Order: sequence, then structure tokens, then C-alpha cells
Amino acid sequence: MLRLARLANKKDRLTAADVWVTEVIDHGFFHSIYAFDPNGIPIEFSHNVEGIDIRKNPVMADSAPSAVTREGAEPQLDKWPQVESPTTLEDRRVYPGDGSELWHRKNSLESRG
Repeated sequence: MLRLARLANKKDRLTAADVWVTEVIDHGFFHSIYAFDPNGIPIEFSHNVEGIDIRKNPVMADSAPSAVTREGAEPQLDKWPQVESPTTLEDRRVYPGDGSELWHRKNSLESRG
């Protein structure tokens, strides 16, 4: 119950901070709450259910698993198509995302000493 109490506490704290958060969701072997961080990125807080360790005895309970699911959990590297025209070094670009201006500003200030 300690884990569920901690998850409920996290939900209460998010609610008190006026952050939208779901109710506790039971996924069978773990419980979760979902919210969004200040940048609008979805986040999940979760904990495993005591006494259930899916890693010890994994069970496929889907009565009609898709063909991809039946391939298993291991990477299927041979399923990727061959790259016909890779991006050249000259055409490779990195575009700024949210927060990059803060990181680059901090680093440039530190380099000035």
C-alpha cells in the first residue's frame, strides 16, 4: 500500500498545483497517473503492483495479437528497409527546440568566465 499511497500523494500534489492529472489507472501489474509537464509534454508516474512480477512469468493474454506482436519483444532489425539515399554530411541539420535557447545561453555565459 505504500506505493499506492505515494502515487496518490503525487496526484494530490499535482492537483494542488493546478496541474491536470488523471485518476489512478490500474494496468493489472502496475498503476499509473498521467499529466503534462509545463512544456506540454505528457508524463507518467507509475509503480508496480506488489506481488506481481510480469518479468518472472510473462503472459500474452491478447486473444487476437497482431502479426507484429507475435514477432516477439526482441528487435527485428531485418524488418527495416535498406537506406537508398542517406543524408549527406552537408545536409544534416539540427533545429532548435523548446529550451535549447536556455541551454545555449547558459553555456555561452559559462565560456565567457
